[in-house]
Amino acid sequence: MALFERSTLPNAITVARIILTPVVYILLFIPTFTARFTAFVVFLIAAFSDLWDGYLARKHGWISNFGKLVDPIADKLLLVATFVPFYMLSRRDTPDAPLPLIGELPLWVLIVIFGRELAVTVIRSYAARGGIVIAAGGSGKLKAVFQNIFIGTTIFWYALQSAALNQGWSGMWWERWQIFHGTVFLLTLAVALWLTVYSFVVYLIEWRRLLRAAGAS
Repeated sequence: MALFERSTLPNAITVARIILTPVVYILLFIPTFTARFTAFVVFLIAAFSDLWDGYLARKHGWISNFGKLVDPIADKLLLVATFVPFYMLSRRDTPDAPLPLIGELPLWVLIVIFGRELAVTVIRSYAARGGIVIAAGGSGKLKAVFQNIFIGTTIFWYALQSAALNQGWSGMWWERWQIFHGTVFLLTLAVALWLTVYSFVVYLIEWRRLLRAAGAS
């Protein structure tokens, strides 16, 4: 395999994103600002690399079966590597554990996020057997954007909480920042969850439309 040909660059980026995923997972459990801020930076690299490899593949026609298979897997692994630590960390009995405004991340949030991804994967596989290809819609892409914003916001929250605990941060400005950060956290979570559900409904409607079209042809 010509691994370093330009046409394989999107696939190489996807593989690199998979390699970075466990790094984010591990660093989140190290309760220092340095470790968690590094996790934040690594996550940003992984998230933007997803946009980059997709852009290159579409612009230059470097779309491959490998990319079609592995790119969604890389995206889902990154979700697992962040939402699972958020759920676990928020339940620890430490001062830096609670998430802003909600304390613990509810289990139903994980069920909604992962349930949608699992259902779409099953539907897409079933549809493919019948020769039906369901393309990702705009709502699904927007869902991914807000999920990534929420994830980045949460990782940065944990990084700052580690610094505050170790450095003894306090005072009016720190309190105001926590209110602002917490508000952004809650809003992005709410929008991400709404788009997760909405994009799934849109996906089901599109699947039904394609099934009818295939039956009529």
